[in-house]
Formats: sequence, structure tokens, C-alpha cells
Amino acid sequence: MVALVVLGALARLGAGLLLSAVVEAGDGELRERAAAAAPAVRNGEPLPPPLRVTDVAGTPVDGRGPLPLAEPVVRALASGEPVTVGGPGTEPRRYVAVPVTLPDGTPRLVVASRDLLGAASLLGDAAFWFVPGVVVAAVALAAAAWFAAGAALRPVTRLRTAAAQVGEGERLPVPPAHDEVAALAVELNALLARRDDAVSTVRRFADDAAHELRSPIASVRAQAEVAVAHPRPGEDTEAWRSVAQDAERLSSLVTDLLALARADGGRLPQAQPVDLGEAVAQAVERQPDGPVTTVWAPTAVSALSTPAEVGLVLDNLLGNARRHATTVVKVSVVPAGSSARLLVDDDGPGIPDDERARVFDRFTRLDATGGTPGSGLGLALVARLVESRGGAVRAARSPEGGARIEVRWPSAP
Repeated sequence: MVALVVLGALARLGAGLLLSAVVEAGDGELRERAAAAAPAVRNGEPLPPPLRVTDVAGTPVDGRGPLPLAEPVVRALASGEPVTVGGPGTEPRRYVAVPVTLPDGTPRLVVASRDLLGAASLLGDAAFWFVPGVVVAAVALAAAAWFAAGAALRPVTRLRTAAAQVGEGERLPVPPAHDEVAALAVELNALLARRDDAVSTVRRFADDAAHELRSPIASVRAQAEVAVAHPRPGEDTEAWRSVAQDAERLSSLVTDLLALARADGGRLPQAQPVDLGEAVAQAVERQPDGPVTTVWAPTAVSALSTPAEVGLVLDNLLGNARRHATTVVKVSVVPAGSSARLLVDDDGPGIPDDERARVFDRFTRLDATGGTPGSGLGLALVARLVESRGGAVRAARSPEGGARIEVRWPSAP
């Protein structure tokens, strides 16, 4: 609406300027005709209509009828200013006068005039055609600007699309033109190279650290388990049992850290259908003695992930639930539209409402006293592995009275 008002105003302005130019050109023509008739007036020769001769008061002296010129109009004409005379119901005329002095010194005015109907008609035609002309021109200009902007930004769009899909080790296509977009692509490729170098450095460190830590941890654990199984006289068996448990927790921590590092680095194997019911049964068998774990999986449900990732998720969820449960841990596997849904419930103290989002942060432990074992990485690893496959994790209150962790993976077709 605003654009149409602006275009209409521009059209009226253009038509007005056109009329002003036409009238000004006509004034020049009238002035030339009056000046050309001055010698005839000096010689006393009659002038052809519409040229008229008046005295300085505007009274005709050429023997023809009066002119509709008021005193202010005559003064303006005598000063050389063109004047339009006419009003509603009368034909507007444009007057121009040129002063002439007779041989006896008497001053006269040679008055030339013409009607403005032609100019008014021109104004009407201009207003009629100028508005649609301006609209068409504006639309054409906008279309041309849109296409020009699109052509100019097309390389940027291609670069943005490629940047959204670029993976590790890949680079952006550099346009053939030697312009700012090509320079930007080169700089972004250099940035990607530095990113890949940094990721590779962190990955090598994580792999090396995990490899170097696993061997001594496994050795300490084995020696502690042997000492517990075959105690020597005078040795503290409980101390060795504590060492074995700490070594087991440390081994789990290293495994979780390595899995997190690999997930953060995007090194995830190709997803495949994983039978959640079977994976849950295997995970339950791996758990040590403790609260009773029940499984409810009425139908076969497959998740898009890998057996190793699903195993890590289940081990962490079951371990977390068993640490906090009083007597019961319940695992449910149910289909949910296009998702595979896993529920892990316990009858422990539960998770406060204001802490349910924070429990998936790394190194978060709700037990500030340290009485409950754990590294604070388990649920963070669960969330990272599931979300990297397009799934989701949330915490809620369980019907059993404790905590519920709900996991949704994309389901396999």
C-alpha cells in the first residue's frame, strides 16, 4: 500500500514537471511571436489575431474588443512575467507581453496569448499513462534487481549449502572467479584444515591415553582380584577388594571418556538395526547382584544405532538405576511411532524437578556427599550417544516412585 502511494505521488510529480516544461516552452514561443511583431507596431501596421496591442494600463489600442486583464495582471505582463488568466467555467489562457516604444515615445504592450486546453489534455494523458508506466517500470526494476542480487549471491548460497554439509576431511568448493567469494572459500578451507588438525590431535591424545591407561588398570585389577581370591596370611582382603572395585570403576571411566571423545569427534560407525529386547537381556545378564531387574518387552523393537553403543547406553542406565534403587529396577521396551522407546525405572529417591535437565551434563552428580559411587559421566554419555543418532533422552518421575530415564532412538524400518 505504501509503495502504491509513493508511486502515485511520483507519477503526479512527474506529470506536473512535464506540464511545467510544456507551459515554459509555450511561453518562449509566445514571447518570440510578440517580439517579432514589435516592428509592425512601430510602423502602425495591424497585427493578426491572437496578437493584441495595449497601452501600459492594459487598454486595447488596436480597435478590437477588450481583454480580460486586471490591473495586477497588466503590471505582471509589463514586467515580463507570463500570466495565466481563467477560472472555473472559463477557458484558461496564457498571456505574455513585450513592451514596445512608438516613434513618438508612446509606450505600448504587444500581448500574445494561447489557450491551455492542449496542455491540460497533455497533463491528463500523462497522468493516465505515467502511473501505470511508473508501476511497470518499478516492477521491472525490482525484478531486475532481484535477479541481479540472486545471481550475485548464488555463489554465496552454494558456499553456505556446502558448509552445512561439510564433514571431517572435506573442503568447500572454491568458485572459479577470483572475487571475494572465492577468497572467503579459501579462508574457510584453511579454517577447516586447522579444525581437522585440532580434532586429530585431541583424538590421538584420547586414544593414546586410553590405551596407556587400560593396561595398568587391568593389571592392578587382576592382581587385586587374585589377592582377594587367594589371600595370603596377614593380608587385608577387604583392602584388596576395594582396590579391585576402584580399578573396575576407573576402567569404566576410561571407557566412557573414550566413547565420549569418539562421539564428539564424529567418529561414529554406520547405524544398523539393533534389537532392543535382546540388547536389554544381555545387559541385564552383565549386571552384578543387586536390586531385582525386570524386563517388559512385549514386541520386537529395533533401534537405529550399533550394538556397542546400545550396550554402553544400557550398561550406564542400568548401573545408574541399580545404584539408586531400593529394591526394583524395571526396563521397558515399546514402539512409539517412528521411534524405538526405552524406559528405565527405579524405586529410589528420584531426581528433583529442577535437576532433571542438569543430570545429562558432564561430571554432574546430585549426591554432593560422594556417598553414591559414580563419575558423573554415565548419563552424559547416554545423551551424547543417543542424540548423535537423532534420538532424545529425558528424565522424569517413575511410577515406581523413583527416577525414570526415557530414551528414544529412530526406529529401524
